[in-house]
Formats: sequence, structure tokens, C-alpha cells
Amino acid sequence: MRLDTLLAGHAMRRPDHTALVFGATRLSYAQLNDGVRRVAAGLHRLGVRAGDRVLLFLPNGVEFVQAEYAVFALGAIAVPVNVRLTSGEVEHMFSDSQPCVAIYHAGGRAAVAAGLAHVPQCRRVVVGPVFEGETDYSGLLDGPDVVLPEVPPEPDDCMIMYTSGTTGKPKGAIITHANMIVQNVFMHSLEWDIGADDRYLAINPLAHRAGCARLFNALGLGGTLVVMERFDAEKALELIQRERITVTGLVPTVIRMLLPFVRKDTSRCVSLRKIIVSTEAFPVELKREVLELLPQAEIHSLFGSTEALVTNLGHAEQFSHPASVGRPLPGVEVRIVDDAGDDVPLGEVGELLVRSGTPGRWATIRGYYRRPEATAEAIRNGWVHTGDMARMDADAYLYIVDRKKDMVLSGGYNIYSKEVEQALGAHPDISEAAVIGVPDPVYGESVAAFVILREGAVVDAEQVIEHCRERLAGYKKPKHVFFVESLPRNTLGKVLKNDLRAMAGKKLDA
Repeated sequence: MRLDTLLAGHAMRRPDHTALVFGATRLSYAQLNDGVRRVAAGLHRLGVRAGDRVLLFLPNGVEFVQAEYAVFALGAIAVPVNVRLTSGEVEHMFSDSQPCVAIYHAGGRAAVAAGLAHVPQCRRVVVGPVFEGETDYSGLLDGPDVVLPEVPPEPDDCMIMYTSGTTGKPKGAIITHANMIVQNVFMHSLEWDIGADDRYLAINPLAHRAGCARLFNALGLGGTLVVMERFDAEKALELIQRERITVTGLVPTVIRMLLPFVRKDTSRCVSLRKIIVSTEAFPVELKREVLELLPQAEIHSLFGSTEALVTNLGHAEQFSHPASVGRPLPGVEVRIVDDAGDDVPLGEVGELLVRSGTPGRWATIRGYYRRPEATAEAIRNGWVHTGDMARMDADAYLYIVDRKKDMVLSGGYNIYSKEVEQALGAHPDISEAAVIGVPDPVYGESVAAFVILREGAVVDAEQVIEHCRERLAGYKKPKHVFFVESLPRNTLGKVLKNDLRAMAGKKLDA
């Protein structure tokens, strides 16, 4: 089963149902599938064959959806790249994936220039005005709808998605059609009760995992996908109201940005019935306010990564188990192990391992592209080693304590930065906080906290430390507190702890 065959099947069964909405453009399933086939035929004329990589450097829009599904229809592999990345980051992805074709918007020409230098044979397809040596994307659409070549059933690789790269160069995770269909069609529909009659809003870039989820939810289940070009809080609410959106995926940061507008008029969101939250910890008080304002909506918190989909915390569990990321999804096995690879006793902390059948077939990736050593390190005997430190209770609820590499070792004690961050987040005057370990001449490492205060708040470092002292063992409290206006993040919104370590080093040296 393939993503493109699901789309073609919906085009046969419900050809007139709206598949995609972007701005003033509305495409039925028949129209979208026809465009996909035409673009696929055009890419085939350019030499794209099964197994080839096609890099997509496109903003959210109709072209992104058409092009990605066209790549799938040829048995080729899409390499979606976020257009907010720097030219240096894009260059790495060109060099690593070695695409035979790159599809980009004319406005992104400068950003892909250095990357294209690494693959001089790469054909260039441009949305917008073309230069010499480039192919006009619209010309692909104008070509005839021809019989496409038969795609071999194996391998069924469909995408290479680059990990966030908070440390080192990003790795290309090999994702299969089976991965995307099992996760976004079967698992999500069962867990969240979503389907063909839902209308899905994609706020995130479609090149991101969260954006992909809404794309494959909607077009995999035969629903309607509404895509925002870029996030704007007020425009998002306008879309929710006008398009009668029933399902959307949000991160807590986005929810905070939406709330001032929701408070003014909750009726704009009356159609929302499912809010999928991922990527960040979801504070309980924020959940309460969302549900007080939108009592008709259900919240589901999804936990996973590019490498593996792991758990879901259902709507009824949001307050009964607020600190948990949920229980493993059906078909997902988990283990919590010590450094020797042995299972730890129930309730104790260890590294989280995930398995779901053969890697690449269900909920875990097949491996890393051109990285056999990294693949062998991350996937051992079918188990994905996540690098997350976790514990599980007697009812199989999973609790993420920290990233293994973010652990602070002070005076022989393990300090999990997430625990300190949660304590800081409970302070009424602290909006956000991030914790790292910094060198300490006595204890090896000590805790440093970067803190963002709420508007108008006046708090000093000693008050912050005392607040933590009341909630944590003494050795866990921050030794250093740095007040900042923002935290450095990558394009997925994750806090860049390496950047914080560099900032802390400069502050401590000063």
C-alpha cells in the first residue's frame, strides 16, 4: 500500500469531494490526483525513476502537495526541506541526499545555489520565473496525462526527513509508505476517531513531521486538507471559522499565541473537535484554559520523534495523568533499560527503547540514509534507542524524564533537566525556562537555568533558586540563573541546548 494509491483510490470513490484548500484555490480529489499524475509524468520525462531522490524546497502550497505525491507515484523518494533553513543547512541536505531533481520556488534560488553545486547533474524545476537551465514547474502540469510506469512493491521508501540536528549534522531518516500509512491513517484514526468527513488544518510547514501528519491524515483518510502558507494567529482563527475546521495540530507555543483571539470570540472555534498537541510539554493550566474556552474539543497529546511514534495521551487522561506522555500506541512495544541494556525495575529511570515489527514497516524508521554506523547504533535487534530517559508506572503510563544527553551529572548525582524546567515553569512569574549543565570546579557540573519572565514581572535570581529549593532536592536547584528575552530554537521549535551552553560559557567567563 502506498500514499499515492490511497489518493488515487479516493479520487475514484469521491472525485468531487474537496481534497485541498489553499488560499483561493480549491481542488477536488479528481483535480488533485490529475495534477499529481501530470507532474509525475513531467518528472519522469526529466529522468526520475524509482529509488531516485527529489528534493523539495517549497513553501506550503498546492505545488508542495502535488510534487510530493508525484514523487511517490514514481516510486521515488521525496526529500522535503524547510524553506526557513539557512543556505548552509540546505547545502548539507543536497550533499547528503544527492537528488536527481530539485524543485524550488524562484524566491529560494539563492538558498539552494550552494547545495546544487554539490550535485551538478541535478535537474532544476522552478515554481515562478525561470532562469536558463531551469524547467518551469507549470510546464509539468501542462503536459499530457500518460500511463505512469509500474512501481516495484519493494522497497517502499517514500521520504528522507532530516532530524532536527540539535547536535552535529542532521541525519536523513528513511521513512517508508508503510510508516506513514500505519501511523497517520490507521493508528491516528483509531486513537483520535478521525476520518473522511473531517476538515484538517495544517499550520506547520508541510516539510515538517507535524505538517506531514496533517497532510497524510487528510489525504490518507479522504478528508479535506486546509493549508496555511505561514502561521498567523488571527488568520488561523479566520480559517478555522470559515472552513469549519474539525481537526488541527498545535504546539503549546502556538496555543498561547491563539488564546488572546480565542478569548475574544470562542464561537470562531465551535467546529473544532480534535486538537492534537505534540513536540512540547503541555502545561496543565494551559490545558484547563483551552478546554474551558472550547468545551466541545478533545485534546490528544502525541509523543514520538522522526524515528518512532510511541504514545498517545487521550482526552480523558489529560488531567488524570497530566505528567505522562501516555501509553504506547497499539502495536508499539517499549522497554526501559540501563546502560548495560538490561530492563530496569518498574518505576525506575532508564533509556527508552521502541519497537514495532521490522524497522520501516510500522511505527519506526528503516534507518538513516547513507549512515550504516548511525543506523546500527540507533537500531539494535529491531529496537530504536531513542536517547530519552523515561520511567513507566504500573498502568503502563510513560513519563519522559529527560534526554539522555541533556542529563546533568553533579557531585555523582544525575539531575534531569526536564524536572528542573518543570519546577521553574510552576513559578507564576516565569513564562518559560530551559536548563543545562555547566562546568563546576567542585562538582563537575552544576545547573544553569535560562529564564524568560512574564511581562511586567520583577524577580531576581535568588528568588528563582529559592523557588526551586522548595520543590527539588538541594543538589538539583540552579546554581546560575540567566534572564533572557527568548530561547534559541531550531526550525522545529526545539530549544538548542548547545547554543545555551555557549551563551552560558560567555556569561560565566565574563
